[in-house]
Amino acid sequence: METNSNSASSKPSASSLRWKILRRAVLPRAKNPEDGSQLGLKLISRKAAKGFNLIPCQRLQHDHESRDARFCYTLPIQGCPKLVLTQRMDNNADLNDFEICNRHNIDNTGLVCQWPSEDVLAYFCLSHADMFRSKRVIELGSGYGLAGLTIATATEALEVVISDGNPQVVDYILHNINTNTEAFGETRVKSMQLHWNQKEVSNLLHAFDVIVASDCTFFKEFHKDLARITELLLKKAGASEAIFLSPKRGNSLDKFLVEIEENGLLFSVTEIYDTNIWKCHQRFMNGDESWPGYEKDHCYPLLIRITR
Repeated sequence: METNSNSASSKPSASSLRWKILRRAVLPRAKNPEDGSQLGLKLISRKAAKGFNLIPCQRLQHDHESRDARFCYTLPIQGCPKLVLTQRMDNNADLNDFEICNRHNIDNTGLVCQWPSEDVLAYFCLSHADMFRSKRVIELGSGYGLAGLTIATATEALEVVISDGNPQVVDYILHNINTNTEAFGETRVKSMQLHWNQKEVSNLLHAFDVIVASDCTFFKEFHKDLARITELLLKKAGASEAIFLSPKRGNSLDKFLVEIEENGLLFSVTEIYDTNIWKCHQRFMNGDESWPGYEKDHCYPLLIRITR
């Protein structure tokens, strides 16, 4: 999910940016029959060749006729169960995907791929497991749910709700929850379709100790709704907070934080918040070929902590 800051003067609409992203999912891709294994790795929506790859994963055997593939994630904590996630192959988007996006007024980025900031968020949550223990947690715009599932597996949270506004994505979340249910211990885990402009949230009103989200501030048209739902979901009592990991991307993040303030919330932004994540960032900045075209503004997620 990258944009070109040089085109800022042309002020493309959020919808045109969204369609540009989705276009990559439906363009035909060249097939090399002599290298089926490598082809599969290139086509998988996780885009494993580009990312921080802080949580090791490997593709499991799958039916090449299927539109989906399964990946096994090894959480870097001794004795922690592995997670198996089913994800869409990024050469299998169809017109129905676009129609659903238009009908629900949502973007399709959670279905197109698992974005690098989700990997960073999952790793950050593992490194700060204590903040989730015995807490009610919700992940917003979760995509395939790696961060939420990681919290459910490794932090002894009381409850984890993994949500997205796209009903197709929520189907994948539910499938991934059911696949990994034995890893959650006593933690209650459920999926939920939650649109950020949803008016009726009485059953969720001020119900969560912790909100987590990654790469959710890209589209400016969703800023007001995202800030609003954050305020509505955060508990009023106790040390509740929202943890967002998002690249700066021009003035997009700054504009979102204005909306956060207008909803009566406080925030802090931290650039260096984990030694290993920062080392990865520096390596990419120095030209690591595993992520060509890496740019700090568009790729490196800042840590935003939002409180009352």
